[in-house]
Formats: sequence, structure tokens, C-alpha cells
Amino acid sequence: MTITDAPKKPRAAWLLGPALVAGVAYLDPGNVATNMSAGAQFGYLLVWVVVLGNAMAWLIQYLSAKLGVVTGRSLSETLGTRIRSPWARRAYWLQAELVAMATDVAEIIGGAVALWLLFDVPLVAGGVITGVVSMGLLWIQSHGGAKPFEFVVIGLMAVITIGFTVGVFVGPPDPASIVEGLVPRFEGSGSVLLAASILGATVMPHAIYAHSALARDRFADHVEAPGRIPRLLRATKWDVTIALIIAGTVNLAILLLGAANLPGVPGTDSLEGAHAALADHLGPLVATVFAVGLLASGLASTSVGAYAGSEIMQGLLRVRIPLIARRIATMVPAIVVLAVGFDPTQALILSQVVLSFGIPFALIPLVALTAQARTLGSHRNRWWTTAIGVASSAFLIALNALLLWLTFVP
Repeated sequence: MTITDAPKKPRAAWLLGPALVAGVAYLDPGNVATNMSAGAQFGYLLVWVVVLGNAMAWLIQYLSAKLGVVTGRSLSETLGTRIRSPWARRAYWLQAELVAMATDVAEIIGGAVALWLLFDVPLVAGGVITGVVSMGLLWIQSHGGAKPFEFVVIGLMAVITIGFTVGVFVGPPDPASIVEGLVPRFEGSGSVLLAASILGATVMPHAIYAHSALARDRFADHVEAPGRIPRLLRATKWDVTIALIIAGTVNLAILLLGAANLPGVPGTDSLEGAHAALADHLGPLVATVFAVGLLASGLASTSVGAYAGSEIMQGLLRVRIPLIARRIATMVPAIVVLAVGFDPTQALILSQVVLSFGIPFALIPLVALTAQARTLGSHRNRWWTTAIGVASSAFLIALNALLLWLTFVP
């Protein structure tokens, strides 16, 4: 591409979008259940965990996007070229694929539960409907391109934001208690388990894989223009900041909703229990809006999860399956879980456990690759960025290991 052939310099606002799409992963049904339960059981105690998780997520998502912008390749593509052994690539793909499928199970179940709460749709039918609607969203991405897909997902994010924050205005939290909740502390092993669950549901492997691919797709026509990459990276910082402010605010609102209005109320550790408790304490309108937000959460996050899974396969195995075909295949585990009558909340919990296994395989390579001059050249991480990335990764990996321990050890 010559200078005269380079695309026109886009407006700064037009460069926003990939992080907002990836940020939907931070607003999936697993986050909703975990944050609501944390607020109802421990009040404002774990406010600091949501804030800390969001801060670490900002750095991780920025590094992922930077990799896609500078190299023009996703994280999975980069690893696919670096991992020489075919068997090692297949093994790496298998764990990443299982993580993506576990995420998909949680998100389809969340959409199915929302349809049941709103319209009494049976869970199996609700799961099928959620999957079919997500196919439409994926069709937009594969045929309409990155920007139309972003517009649709951002629209769903707006619905999610309204659905999960309305209750805070109806039943506002205590400001002094919020400030007190910013002081790091625990109260027994139960609060440690929930803290680990919050962080485990915040930084998820598929969001890391997806964001690098979304940034690659979005800026493919611009990175070759002279001097364009620094501007794209500045826009990416704004994009990630806006996305994480939204996601962090919504997650905090969910916790505060439980802390202010549902302290000690039993059953709030499940989506249907939280919905019933909201109806009892704040009225059916708030509960209905909450369920609408949950439905939008399931639809948007499962579409992004399917996109991530497709990218993982293409990057590591160099095999590209049409998104729609992949969507049908990955729907099956979730539909089976619903059909056999497995408890939806328990399925959500188990999906978060699977995600815990995948965290190191995404975080460690991401930090290592973005610190290398041979990968990012002059755009590689500064030493202090790498240091913070290493510390954040170690902390998240340790907490996810703790989550596994507390889940399986009596």
C-alpha cells in the first residue's frame, strides 16, 4: 500500500468499538450471579474486589488489543506461528477450545433463564432461541463486517447497562458503606471464595483471544499507513477505558444492588433466586428490567464467545469453520445441560471453574509476547508495564487456583 492508497484518516470516535465488544464478556450471566451473591451475602465488603479486577482487566485488554493492532494478528494466530510442534498446537487449542465452550454454556444458560423468567419459555427452548438469535448476530459479523457487528453488540450493552443499574436508583446504596468497601479485607472463607469467583468471572481467557482478533479485523486497513499505529494505540486506550468503565460500573452496580436491598436474603446465589428477591423487595418492574438485561447479556456475550472460539481454531489449527456451523456445534453442550435438568446455577459455577484452568494459558503468553521487541518492535511494553502485567497475571492465576481449591476441597 502506498501513501496515496492509504485510507483516509478516520475520526477518533470512529476508531472506538473493539473494546466495547470484548467488554461484553465482563457482563455475562456468570458475572451477574457472582456479584449479586457477593452483595447479598457480604454487603459492601467486596467492593474493592470489583474495582481491583476492573483495573487489572484494563491492562490485560489493552495488551491484547495492542498485539492485534501492531502485528495484524490475533493472540491465537501469533501462538500458532510460534508453537512449532503440531501436537503442542493441538493440545493448546484443546484447552482454549474447552474454555470457549464452557463460556458458551454459561451464556446460553443465562439467556435461557432470562426467557424463562420473562415469558415462561421452557429452558431447553430458551437455550435454542438464544443460540439461534446469536447466529443472526454472527451472520452480521461475517457478512456485514466489524463495524455493524460492533453497533449491534454495543446496543445490547446499552440494554444490559440499563437492566442491571435501574435497581440501584430505586434502592440506592449507602455512600459511606461504598467507601468503606474499598478497603481490602475478608470475613471468613466464604468471602474469599466469592472474591476469587468475582475475579475469575472478570478476566476471562476468551475475552483476551477475542479482543486481539477484533482489533486486528477493525484496523486491518489502517495499520500500514505511515505513522498510523501510534494514533490507533491512543484510540485503543480510550476504547478500553470507556469499555471497562461501563463494565466496571455495571458490575459494581449489581453488587451494590444486592448489598443495599438484599442483605441476607436466601437464594440470591442463583439468577432465578435473585430475580425473585428483586421482585419481592423492589417490585416486579425492577425485576423485569433485570431479566431483560440478563437476556441481552446472554445474547451479546454468547456471540462474542462464539467469535472467540472460531478465532482460536483458525489461529492454532489453521482451520476455519463457518461461524454459523460452529455456533450450531457449540450450542449442543448447553442444550444437553438444560435437557437433562442439570441445575442452571451449578452449571454456571462449573463453567467458571473451567475458565480458571484456562487463565494461565492466555495471560502468560500475552504478557510475554507484548514485552518482546521481535513481536511489537518499538511498541513493546515498557519495563514497568511488563512488571505490572506479570504481577497482575500472578495474582489472578493464584486466585483462580484458590478458587479451584475452595471449590473441590471440603
